[in-house]
Amino acid sequence: MSSNARRSGCPINLTLELLGDRWSLIVIRDLMFGNRRHFRELLALSEEGIASNILADRLKRLVAAGLLTKSADPAHRQKAVYSLTESAIQLVPLLATMGAWGCRHTPASPELAIRAKLLEDGGPPLWEAFMDELRSLHRGLPATGPSVLMQLQAAYEAAVAPGTVGSP
Repeated sequence: MSSNARRSGCPINLTLELLGDRWSLIVIRDLMFGNRRHFRELLALSEEGIASNILADRLKRLVAAGLLTKSADPAHRQKAVYSLTESAIQLVPLLATMGAWGCRHTPASPELAIRAKLLEDGGPPLWEAFMDELRSLHRGLPATGPSVLMQLQAAYEAAVAPGTVGSP
């Protein structure tokens, strides 16, 4: 987007212009919390049912904006691997705060809210540990501690297990 096409130089406005459409943060969420790195995973496993043309467009936009990188999958030449950039990884506090707000002010399902609650309870120290883990997974930096992603996934799996309150 050219500078004269922006509504203003306000940082909130600029962030919304970059991330404020219906799907961009959902795609980032799925890469971040679901470790979905391929187009097919992002398409098939989206809880919201994103259309393939919309997903392709958002991935292209997010790569162009510098929030994702796209590289060839060494295991399969016809596949691409999407990775979070440092700018996208630094969205963890924003997504954690949005999730906490959503738990308090929307009818979020208990099983889908569990990760947001854990991130809220863990606060900035857990967010930093998660960002370090994402840097390892997406940027190739050395891992520095226990897996926050595994902790969040285990809590989700426990929440959806048969016999659990709120599970299907």
